[in-house]
Amino acid sequence: MFHRLKFALPVGAAIFGLLPNQVGAFAYTSATYGYDISYPQCGPPVFIPPSLASPSQAWNFGVIGVDGGWPFISTLHPGNGCLGQEYQGTVSPALYINTGYATVYTDANHTTTQCATLSHSVNGNSSQRKAWAVGCSEASKSMSYAASQGATYPSGWWLDVETANSWSSNTALNQYTIQGLVDTIHQNSPPSVPVGIYSTAGQWAGVVGSRKVTGVAGDWVATAVPAQQAPAYCSQSFTGDRVWLVQYTASYQGRSFDGDYAC
Repeated sequence: MFHRLKFALPVGAAIFGLLPNQVGAFAYTSATYGYDISYPQCGPPVFIPPSLASPSQAWNFGVIGVDGGWPFISTLHPGNGCLGQEYQGTVSPALYINTGYATVYTDANHTTTQCATLSHSVNGNSSQRKAWAVGCSEASKSMSYAASQGATYPSGWWLDVETANSWSSNTALNQYTIQGLVDTIHQNSPPSVPVGIYSTAGQWAGVVGSRKVTGVAGDWVATAVPAQQAPAYCSQSFTGDRVWLVQYTASYQGRSFDGDYAC
């Protein structure tokens, strides 16, 4: 089941083209299980999958959604209202951010002044630099919101890249947007904190084509299969990087949620 879509952070100098050995690795143990939850589980009451949920073993990790299903946190689209509770109730929590690009995102209501200024150092044309600033702004607003909710020091960050969100038909602009997110998270996190991509092969190709985003530590493959079938997707990388997680469908006492298998 795909994700449902609908500290004031000082952003430092942008990172352009991280080397492979500069990218932190995720710390998931192979053949263990976790879950991902966000605003749909806010209830009331807040639903955090208990350890007895299928498969019947203790959870080893979790991934918590920062946003409310939209790329930008705003008054109109507030962040996940129970982020703090979900984060505190999860073992080894990572965070995920909804992503997207639209021309309207380049305006002053979305793009921050700081990210717009930083984008002047980005190689590319004016539209590409603006797209990078969009991604930078998405990341900085989400990171700031997460910190305000007590979701500090996550084990990693995941970027939710789905075609259901707004994207350009120009895949270069989409690539620059995602690169802006990756660069900004790296610049404002400890060096060991990894950034990965949640998507599918078809959706990733539809958003960026064959273009490469640097600084990515690996893939989280979205599926709607049961847990038993999840390991078969561990070889289905869409970025060319390692597959760390495979999402699967799960339920507990009538409450559906997404489980995740560590490859």
